[in-house]
Amino acid sequence: MERKQFPLIANDLQRKMVFLTGPRQVGKTHLALALLKATANGVYLNYDNLEDRAIITKAVWLPTTELLVLDELHKMAGWKNYLKGLFDTKTPRLKILVTGSARLDTFRASGDSLAGRYFRHRLNPLSVAEIAKVSEKTLDALMTRGGFPEPFLAATDKEADRWRMQYVDGLIRTDILDFERIQDLKAIQLTVELLRRRVGSPISITSLAQDVACSPNTIRKYLDILEALFIIFRVTPFHHNIARSLLKEPKLYFYDTGMVKGDEGVHFENMMAVCLLKHVNAIEDYDGKRATLHYLRTKDKKEVDFAVAVEDQPTTIIEAKLTESAPTPSLRYFHEKYELPAVQVVRHLRQEKMAGKIAIRRALGFLRELKM
Repeated sequence: MERKQFPLIANDLQRKMVFLTGPRQVGKTHLALALLKATANGVYLNYDNLEDRAIITKAVWLPTTELLVLDELHKMAGWKNYLKGLFDTKTPRLKILVTGSARLDTFRASGDSLAGRYFRHRLNPLSVAEIAKVSEKTLDALMTRGGFPEPFLAATDKEADRWRMQYVDGLIRTDILDFERIQDLKAIQLTVELLRRRVGSPISITSLAQDVACSPNTIRKYLDILEALFIIFRVTPFHHNIARSLLKEPKLYFYDTGMVKGDEGVHFENMMAVCLLKHVNAIEDYDGKRATLHYLRTKDKKEVDFAVAVEDQPTTIIEAKLTESAPTPSLRYFHEKYELPAVQVVRHLRQEKMAGKIAIRRALGFLRELKM
């Protein structure tokens, strides 16, 4: 399956380096190898491989190389200075693709800035907008198996479950420990398990710390690590003052919807969150506009699931429901009070319609129209 970002990355490689980031096993290596296949002379080097590491360190790939793929390079000490020197002295023919399963912008090692030398591309799980032939069964698969290519395309649910068990174990025992030394592995395992059952609800750091029997600062550290490794992402309450927004309780979602533990409604909300995150990432990465995903909530607990904001202005507010074809009171409240375009996206809906100025949409049709 060719990823939708293939031609976009190929085009950007003509001008600058490309940083391709995203969750572990989301398809970054597959996409990189596809780009290499379309190149006459290309080489793939993984910093985790000792032989490749020596080639990277000494920069001894062939001078005829046209595309150089460097995977997991952020594990190299001084990687920013290394890339800056490589880019500034490279031959005109050499294109550089840097991939990694951790957020490259979280590695604040000292060194010269790479600003102006690269384009960022974020590869997220498969979504309705990216899959060529979609149906209601496609939506069911995204909700139960998630959008990671291997479980989504697995022949059976059993194969998908086996993949996920190994995936979760690998995330905790390998990726997290590689990222930062954790003294209490069981505590972060418990944190992940609790989060799997609290998707879509505002997260209280204090409450979570009590349940895990550790300090709030430790929980904050765990959440930062899980987010940096593309395991979870935060959706914060929208406020014009961004600093105030960050102080309020976020909702947390998993990049892999298959990790979620809950009923159909919770799986649907997480799948919607992943698709909307992918949409706002695409607006930033390809339109060059600041785009963010939030939710809305008042002090008296009127709440709308999602709000897409572009350049800090809400463009659409979205409520995710399994069957309700009438707008929720909270959606109607925010729509009327703030004159915000509103959509209620329904998983099981017989007929799309307008309820005043609020659109009631089938999930399949709405998600198909997203940017990515």
